[in-house]
Amino acid sequence: MSAPLTIIGSGMAGLGLLRQLREQHPTRPMTLITADSGDDYAKPLLSTGFAKRLPPQRLATRSALEVADDLGIVVRTHTRVEAIDPVERTLTIGDETLPWSELVLAIGAAPVRPFRVPDAVAGRVFSINDLDDYRAFHAALEALGRPARVAVIGIGLVGCEFANDLVAGGHAVELVAPEPAPLPRLVPEPLGRALGDAFREAGMVLHTGRQLVALGADGVSVGLTLDDGSSLSADLVLVATGLRPRTGLAESARLEVSEAGIHTDRYLATSAPGIHALGDAACVDGVNAMYVQPLLASAKALARTLIGTPTAVTYGPWPVLVKTPLLPVVALPPAVTPSRWRLEGEGGDLTALAEAEDGRLIGFALTGRCVRRKVELARSAPPLLG
Repeated sequence: MSAPLTIIGSGMAGLGLLRQLREQHPTRPMTLITADSGDDYAKPLLSTGFAKRLPPQRLATRSALEVADDLGIVVRTHTRVEAIDPVERTLTIGDETLPWSELVLAIGAAPVRPFRVPDAVAGRVFSINDLDDYRAFHAALEALGRPARVAVIGIGLVGCEFANDLVAGGHAVELVAPEPAPLPRLVPEPLGRALGDAFREAGMVLHTGRQLVALGADGVSVGLTLDDGSSLSADLVLVATGLRPRTGLAESARLEVSEAGIHTDRYLATSAPGIHALGDAACVDGVNAMYVQPLLASAKALARTLIGTPTAVTYGPWPVLVKTPLLPVVALPPAVTPSRWRLEGEGGDLTALAEAEDGRLIGFALTGRCVRRKVELARSAPPLLG
């Protein structure tokens, strides 16, 4: 029996690729190996579940066993691959050596924690990057038996989405970050301030321009000390200070990697024959796009490549929809620093147009009622990866 096509990682990238492959090749032997539970779920739902008071089981559409049965594949859950041998085409898992015919790395990105978490409060400090993380944080909220006081560290996309969701779910939220306004990597500061104003009106406390310098036990709570000497107390801390592509496994196999991810070409091929990568872990022709649409486009293209029809992936001018109902935000960040941002609108209804030196539109950001312009503006913007 020939070795199976093997995919490491059961997030949207890995499972999306498996679905595409099975549609086009009903009988090919395939194995999915994942370090987590392997349940099928949509990751964007993680930052909408608390407002809807959804238990973890409501977010999963299929268990790992159902995935295996439905797709006719082997699924190994809570299994960590320790090494890849690109020459022998094998994986090492403990004392096992598993052969593969072709290998796909869909191992995602890991949360970054830029500070030390003392053991005394480790059980009350969380990051949410997958369904198992959601389970743990949901259980901590349930154990309190009352609305929680949550300190969210970070005001990027993930931090803002979870802050909005938690407040909508009845919890009290304080945000801490060194940047002056929310969404600093997605929108220019005036639009970030508009979102911050909407957060404050909803009862959130924002500690912008502040660094967290220490965490410690404060009775049954967590005490947070900031760089200006001020402090706050929370039941739980949610760390949302960014994601870093998981490259360690690829690097140890001598694949080409960088801080931007596992390097691939437009066909999602890495520097080693027979090994591909996609999703948050992959840097595709110099672009790492940790959003749903590039991930789905990659899965579709790679499936065709793996069945014998080489297909280069392209990314369109796809705006990012930020899930902050308190103030809707849509952004298409420019790939290069714009010559200028042209701002229009007032209050919470703002348009920011990123323009090149010659006046070409190279990106945009929208808030409030202006988000309805996203389709119109996207038609004029350059593709992320054409």
